[in-house]
This record gives sequence, structure tokens and C-alpha cells, in this order.
Amino acid sequence: MAQQVRVRFAPSPTGPLHIGGVRTALFNYLFAKKNKGVFVLRIEDTDQKRYVANAEEYIKDSLDWLNIPYDEGPGKDGGFGPYRQSERKHLYKQYADRLIAEGKAYYAFDTPEELAAQRSEYEAQKKTFIYNWHNRQQMVNSLSLSETDTQERIDRGDDYVVRFLSPQNETLHLSDIIRGDIKIDTNTLDDKVLFKSDGMPTYHLANIVDDHLMEITHVIRGEEWLPSLALHQQLYDAFGWEAPQFAHLSLILKPNGKGKLSKRDGEAGGFPVFPLQWNAPDGSIASGYREDAYLPEAVVNMLAFLGWNPGTEQELFSLEGLVSTFSLEKVNKAGAKFDPEKAKWFQQQYFQQQDNDVLTAQFETLLKAKGVETSLPLSQIVAAVKERATFVSDLWEQASFFFQAPAGYDEKASKKAFKEDTPEILSQVVGLLENASEFTPGVLSNTVKGWITSQEMGFGKVMMPLRLALVGAMKGPDVFEIASILGKEESLQRIRKAIETIS
Repeated sequence: MAQQVRVRFAPSPTGPLHIGGVRTALFNYLFAKKNKGVFVLRIEDTDQKRYVANAEEYIKDSLDWLNIPYDEGPGKDGGFGPYRQSERKHLYKQYADRLIAEGKAYYAFDTPEELAAQRSEYEAQKKTFIYNWHNRQQMVNSLSLSETDTQERIDRGDDYVVRFLSPQNETLHLSDIIRGDIKIDTNTLDDKVLFKSDGMPTYHLANIVDDHLMEITHVIRGEEWLPSLALHQQLYDAFGWEAPQFAHLSLILKPNGKGKLSKRDGEAGGFPVFPLQWNAPDGSIASGYREDAYLPEAVVNMLAFLGWNPGTEQELFSLEGLVSTFSLEKVNKAGAKFDPEKAKWFQQQYFQQQDNDVLTAQFETLLKAKGVETSLPLSQIVAAVKERATFVSDLWEQASFFFQAPAGYDEKASKKAFKEDTPEILSQVVGLLENASEFTPGVLSNTVKGWITSQEMGFGKVMMPLRLALVGAMKGPDVFEIASILGKEESLQRIRKAIETIS
């Protein structure tokens, strides 16, 4: 029986979750669901110096808001816990010891000062210092020291690290689902630190051990981990474990395509780079998609298209649609440029699909906050102006004239629309509206347009001043729909006021 697909998203709780991290989580989620697998959240919190309180909650809240919750992780034990690395500390030493016993790793006692001196010496010769096969015998480690000397130093409590013994003169063949086959000359690799004398593993060792013990089948992570792939594959080989399949996602780039998207780009460009608002411990606040009124479905759809493409013209996908269409083979190697305007486009598409009752309730809340009380039919207003809106706040911009009669008239438009005979024309329109059999858009339209045709007048001569009279600007939905929503009394009042103003 084929092994069940198990993927993991393993962020560090050192601050808010960047949308690059959210996309990694999303691609893991989509891959897991497509293959009827398990999506695991593992918190990599071994770096206690950079640990930020509330960051773990923020990660969970972000995944929940986007409707891509984890199946297994903190608070959802699936038999592979604990899911915080800090609670797994007791596991790692035995694996470091095993590598030493098998001659695949060694103790190194070089002090930070000694290593710094070596680095300076190399830099003076315009060389890069690498701790590996070419100099490890000249360094202070268990390969250059006798067994007795090594044991004495450990017993004495000297600081040490455990380094991986990387092989010499070999070619590593690595495989990546997105990037294909990669060849690495092992002579270029350094003997990475796996374990420190304070009893803490480095990320590399903890990550491999955890992925193995949690039976992770596919590691889908950011491109920044690509340089670590050689070491990770070698560790799997050293332990005699089957490695998961790897897929390294390309970076999300700044809107201009130059470099990785950062918080600063968002601040400068006025768009969020975090899913939820982040209230930092220093009191600073970074905006989030949720608080900026984006719909979670729009954010998910937008993120899916950063580096992935279904290979068709279709751009709008529900979460279910993404799950059924997604494949790692269709993920691009090249970096994905972030486009804030495209994010708004996705938001607008999903905003238009929102149920009118839902939007009406949100609009009502917005009006209350502005202190606007009205008896006008709000659902009709929302339906009339919705297609020009991207966010609920846009409904106010598009519809505010319903609740506030024009205090003045757009200067440019009124110069064009208000002529000498306009007061007379509008007075005739007042008569038509007063006597209309019904104050519905259809009846009003037929009445006024029929009259215009019978007078052999240009439509603009009547319609432009009429819109200005009702709205104050050349905007809004159909003018007869506006009049119908405002009602007879308010419409006539506004037209009479315009006549007065022009006269």
C-alpha cells in the first residue's frame, strides 16, 4: 500500500507570517488535500532569542482566516507530537551521538575567536573560509586530536559543536520536483554544525529528525532552503532513511521584480504583506489583508497564482477548484512578481460574487459608524452601485449622494451641462415626474425619454443636468434608478434646488 501523503508547514514564531510563508502553507495544504493527505503545522521555535510572544497564535489565526487550517499540529495531536520543536529537545542528542559513533560526524572545539582569526586570514588572501576536508585536520576537533584528548575536553566541560563530516571528491545527485535534477560537487560543501554543547540541535539536524519521525513524504518549502538541500539529503543517507521528495518554491518578488518582497515594500506601496494586522511588541502596527477588508477567498486565489499556473486561461478558482487543479509540476522556477493591482482585481471579482444581503448588512454597519440614519432601501442601493466597488468602503464612495443632497455641482461637468435654457428644461422634467403614473425606473425612463424624443431634443441636454441635479457629479447608476430609490419628494426637491442655483 502506498504511503499516505504527509506534508508540513514549519514556520518560526519570530514575528508575523509574511505572505511568502502563507503561500508556502497554501501550496502544502493544496498538495495534501489533492492527494487525500495530511497537512501538519510544526512550530520551529528553537531560536529562543528571536522568539516573539503571540507569533504562534498569529500563524494559527492566519491559516484559520484563510480557511486552510492544519490537520495536525499544536492542539491537534495526530500521534506524531509534540509539534513544537522546543518540546522535542530530548530527541535530538541520540541522533547526533549516532552519527559520531558511526564516524559520520565529529566534535569540534574551535573557539569563536579562533574561527574569526581563520576567516580574517582567508579574507586577507581574498579567499572564502570553508571548514571542510581541506583544513579540518588543522583545526581543533576530534579528527585532529587523540581520543583521550577529545574525551578530556568533553569531561572538562569545554564548549564544542558536532559537525557533519561531508565527503570528499563525490558528486551528489539531488532531485527537486520543481527544479529537476541538481548535481553538487561535495568538495564545495562545508562541515555544517549539527549540534551545540548547550544541548540544542541546529535547524538542520532537528528538521531532518522531525521530518523523519513525523513521516513527512514531501517537503514543500521556500527557495531560500535550496542551498541546504545537499546537507539534508546527505543526512538522510547517513541515517539510512528514505528522504522525502523535495520541492523548492520560487521567491515572491517586489512589484518591480528586483529582490524579495518585504514589509518595507508594503509600507511604501500602501499594500499589506501580512495576512492579518500585526501589533508588534514595540507598539508598531503593520497592516493585514483581513483588516484592509479583503475577502479570504480573494487572498487565497491571488496567492495561488504567485508562481503557479493551471496552464489555462482560467484565473478564478474556489478553494475546492484549486485543490482539484493544483500540481507541483505546474509551479514555476522563476520568481513571482507581486502585483498589488492584481490583488485588488481578485478582491473585486470575489466582492461581486458576495450575497447582496451580506453586503447590505455590512453597508448598514458602515452607515451607522458614519452616523447616517435613513429609510431608503439599502439593498436596492447596494445592488445599484455594487459593480463599481471593490471593498465595502467603496459602496459609500459610490452611494453617498443618496444620503446627502448635493451641496454643489461638479465644476467641469456643470460648465458643460448647465445652459441658459436648462432651468426651463428641468422645470418641464419636474412636471413630467410629478405626473408619472408610477415612480419606478421603467415608467420614469419611458416618460422622460419619450418626451425628449417628441421635443426632438438631444438626450445630453436633459440627462446631464438631471444627473447633476440628483447626484452633484457625473457618476452613479442609471439616473432613473437613482430617482426611483430617492423617491418622488426628494428627487423633485433636488431638481428644484438645481433650477434655483442655475437661475
